[in-house]
Amino acid sequence: MSTATVATGAGHGLNVSLAICVRGMQRLRARPVLLIPTVVMPVFFVVSFTGAFSSLTRIEGYGTSNIFNWMAPYAALQGAVFAGVGGAMSAADDIENGFFDRLLLTPGSRLPILVGTIGYSAVRSFIPTTGVLVVAALGGLELPGGVPGLVSLYVATAGMAVVFCLMGLTVAYRLRSLRSMMIVQVIGFSSMFLSIGQVPIDFLDGWLHDAARLNPLTNVLRLSRQGFVGEMSWDLTWPGLVALLAMTVVGGLAALRALTRLAP
Repeated sequence: MSTATVATGAGHGLNVSLAICVRGMQRLRARPVLLIPTVVMPVFFVVSFTGAFSSLTRIEGYGTSNIFNWMAPYAALQGAVFAGVGGAMSAADDIENGFFDRLLLTPGSRLPILVGTIGYSAVRSFIPTTGVLVVAALGGLELPGGVPGLVSLYVATAGMAVVFCLMGLTVAYRLRSLRSMMIVQVIGFSSMFLSIGQVPIDFLDGWLHDAARLNPLTNVLRLSRQGFVGEMSWDLTWPGLVALLAMTVVGGLAALRALTRLAP
């Protein structure tokens, strides 16, 4: 195989991925109602959780005296879960209406189809993350970690969207149903609540403490939250990045296998 052939193949794959990502964003612009759960629910979490847990900041060891600094990253990650599931839902909708069969007939590898969908989910996650930050800023959000803390949050939310998009795609490719996305939503809610979303891990007892300690999303939350509750630290950064990478690799292999077996 010549170098020119490889370059052409790579260029074709990139064009397919980009086209799928752009199509997803155009769908959002044409149907902005799709953004309602992705944005409204995380904003609701900010408002409700800051009110319900504000008194906990007076307890020594909570981590911050500003409840918005604690809850905003958590709500942003919840929004990223919605963004990832939303990306998978777009693929499930295409499967049900028959458009996905045309994508499967695209010459070459099916990998660009997967890459384009997760790319769309990652870009889509910027919307709820920004919405949460704007609302939290109105409530008094602070950023002691500076710009690196902000970058860390966006990296974490984009990674979270990719992880849950891959999980959703695995289910969608196997069950070929839009309704099957409810499974992923339940997993997303459960895994986020069984972490350090509301309180630090030292505040948890019994099986909740063990679940949060073993939950990889705990490290992702530390990655996203560190710039809001203190200075940036590599000790809090690398475990979150490793957790995101590991979940992406496992989810990517599962989704690609399901896609490869999917017949038009």
